[in-house]
This record gives sequence, structure tokens and C-alpha cells, in this order.
Amino acid sequence: MTGRQLSMMGLGGAIGTGLFLGSGLAISAAGPAAVIAYVLCALIALVIGWALAEMTAVHPATGSFGTIGRHYLGPLAGFVIRWTYWTIQVIAIGGEVIAVGIYVRFWWPELPLWAPVVASSLLLLAANALTVGVFGRLEYWFSSIKITAIGVFVLLGCAYVFLGLPGHAAVGTSNLSGPGGLLPHGLSGLGTAFVFVIFSYIGTEIIAVTAAESENPVRDIPRAARRMVVRLALFYVLAMAVVVTVVPWSRTAAGGDVTASPFVQLFDVAGIPAAAGIMNFVVLTAALSSANANTYLATRMIHSLAVDRHAPRTFARVGRGGVPHRALAVSGLGLGAAAILSVHSEDTAYVLLFGISVFGALVVWILILATHLMFRRHRARHDLPSSPARLRGAPFTTVAAALALAAILVSTAFIEGLEDSWKAGLPFFALLIVVYRFGARRYETAEPLPDSTLPPESSDARPPGTR
Repeated sequence: MTGRQLSMMGLGGAIGTGLFLGSGLAISAAGPAAVIAYVLCALIALVIGWALAEMTAVHPATGSFGTIGRHYLGPLAGFVIRWTYWTIQVIAIGGEVIAVGIYVRFWWPELPLWAPVVASSLLLLAANALTVGVFGRLEYWFSSIKITAIGVFVLLGCAYVFLGLPGHAAVGTSNLSGPGGLLPHGLSGLGTAFVFVIFSYIGTEIIAVTAAESENPVRDIPRAARRMVVRLALFYVLAMAVVVTVVPWSRTAAGGDVTASPFVQLFDVAGIPAAAGIMNFVVLTAALSSANANTYLATRMIHSLAVDRHAPRTFARVGRGGVPHRALAVSGLGLGAAAILSVHSEDTAYVLLFGISVFGALVVWILILATHLMFRRHRARHDLPSSPARLRGAPFTTVAAALALAAILVSTAFIEGLEDSWKAGLPFFALLIVVYRFGARRYETAEPLPDSTLPPESSDARPPGTR
């Protein structure tokens, strides 16, 4: 894949329903101050993106941060990171295709939810079964639709705030100091919003996973990661600033309904015909794009596990187009689970999947930062060449981001609707450790970890502390 496709894929993987609809949860918790949460979480995502760029530019390996984590934190960490990431991506796929079904029923309300869920699942499997170049082009155009919609929304919003639109006077900034002020629920509300906001940024790590399939990972990965995270932060922060300025936060907080989305309201004011239908098409594309990217991620993670014999070796086999079809097939289990949930738990299916996914994603991000700390320490200790992309301020920025993520993870235990994620998350990690200690450890093999800064014959393939 090209650098342009990588950048667009990173944006596509992260911009999903969290911005268009899930943002209502953050605004409900924090009011206009939700913008502050988006800014601070953007800084955390920026650290994650730069840390991954630094490591993958040196180690462009299949399995990305999971394989690098195995090298620097040990085999158990690599096992836990990759199986956790595969699991949360499979869950995310299920959540996104359920969202697709909901959006399709905007036009055909009588349609049973399972029908569009199954149809979109088959479409995703077919797209991922093609060569990675075809996948990259498809994701590029999916992402382009979302980014164009956000760009138009921001421009219209700024015009409405400062200049006004035909038939409508400038709204100004009065909504920022409306009922309750900037922080209607105090600092506790702002703290609650962080959980929903950080989830919007999850997916930025897709660029690191594509390292082994990019044209020039040493050049493209750092460049794509920097551009993608900065652009993502600008899109989210500007879009949220427009939302809380144009629409009173108490009205936006209702959220959840595409016809009540602040995006739709602004397009209506601007006189754009069929605004609700257009926006529904955009969020439908957003969900398909995220599900497409997550399917790619899950497939590559279990393929990496199979290469290290932490999963059945059959999933390591690659087809003619370079696609691990068997790994894709098993990753499609999430789509099947979504179809079942759409039939038997139609009203609560998305909520059931959300909490577990957030818990696992936060743990994986914390482990990525721990890997980065060990990566820096190991290369300094052995006087190895620096990465072509270095995270500024590390290790202090790495530690600060890790502590912030740990605080967000702890806060989920006190947020209604997410407290059960700990009940599922902790037993899941305990199970992974038991499986590794008494089973997977016996069969593991580790492919040499490539080091782009060293000649092939002297590649630093040994884990720290080994001889």
C-alpha cells in the first residue's frame, strides 16, 4: 500500500460512528467542555501514533506492536496483546455491522435488522479476500466520503457562527455559556467524557499493522502516522467545537438518532435538501469503513499469532494475493456473532459489545506504551541506531500518556453501563495467562524481528536479556 492509502486508512479506521453519533454521549456528560476532552485525548492519541511510528519504522514486522511487544516485553506480553487486540477487533466488527443495519433501516424501517447485517458482513469478507491493494483503494474512498462530510460540516458551522447563513443570523458563541455554563456537570462530568472520547481515537494504530504490507515502511509509516494523527485531531476537535457552538449542548446530548444529529440540523439550516438522508449515507459509510479496517486488523493479528504458533498454524497460510484467507475466515466469527445478536438482542446488541471493547483497547494501548519504554531503553543500552521517527519528550510523554490511560480505565468501573466491562475484562486476561502458561508456551516459535537500521546479517533479532 502507498503512503497516501496508509494515511487515509488510519483516518478511516478511527473515524466511525463515535464522531457522528457517539459524540452525543461525551457532550451529555461534559457539556461544551467535551471539546477539552477531545483536545486532551488527541494528545494521548498523538503519543500513541508517534510511539508506534518510531517502533515500526525500525521493526516493520507482521503483527506490528504485538510482535514488537513480544520482543521487548516477553512472549507472554506478545501473546496477551495480540489475542486481546484480535478479540476487541472482532467485537468492534460486530458492533459496526449492527450499526450498518440500523442505518439501512433509516430508509426501510420494516426491514429486519439481521438482513442488512448479513449483507454487509458478506461484503466485508469479499473486500478483504481480495489483494491488499484493492482493499487499500476501497478504504481510501470510504474514508474520503467521511472526511469530505466533516470538512463541509466544519466550514458551514464556522460560517453559521460568525457570518450567518441565508435566512439565519449568525448564532455567535452564546451556546458555550448557556444553561450550566462550560462545565454543567463539573469536573466529574468532564472525567466521565474521557471514556467516550478516547474510544473515538481507537483505530489510529492501524497504520502500524500495515507496516509489513506497505511499499516503503521506513519512509511511509512515520510520515503517515504523523499526518494521520494530526488530521484526526483537527477533524475531531473542530467538528466538536462547531457542534457545541451551533447546537445547545442539552439538545445534542439526546444523541443516538441520526435524524437528530447536530450534523443533520446544520445541513437543514444551510438549506441542503434531504439533509437527514445524506447524513445517514455518511454515517453508513463511516460504519462500513471502520468495519472494513477492523476486519483487516483482526486478520493480520491472528495471522501473526499463528506465525509464532500462538494460534493454529493453518491461520498462517497466505493465498496468492498475499491475503491470509483462513485467518480472515476465523476473524469473520465476529460478523456471525453480530448477526445472531441482531436477531436475539436487537435493542441491546451494540451496548453489550461496547464495554468489553473499550476495556481491552485501553489495556492494549497501555501495553504499547510500555513496549515503547523498553524499546527506547534497549536501543540506548546497546548503542543501536535511532529510529527515523522519534517521539518527542519521551520517556516523559510516554509515561504521562500511560498514566492518563490507566486513569480512564479505572474510571470505567464507576460509569453506568461500563462497570460490567471489568467483570468481563479481568477474567478474560486471567484466561489468556492460564492458556499461555499451560498450553501455548510449549509450542511457541518466534520469527526474527527485522531491524531496518541494521544490515540483515546483524539484525537485532534477540529479545532483551537473551543470549
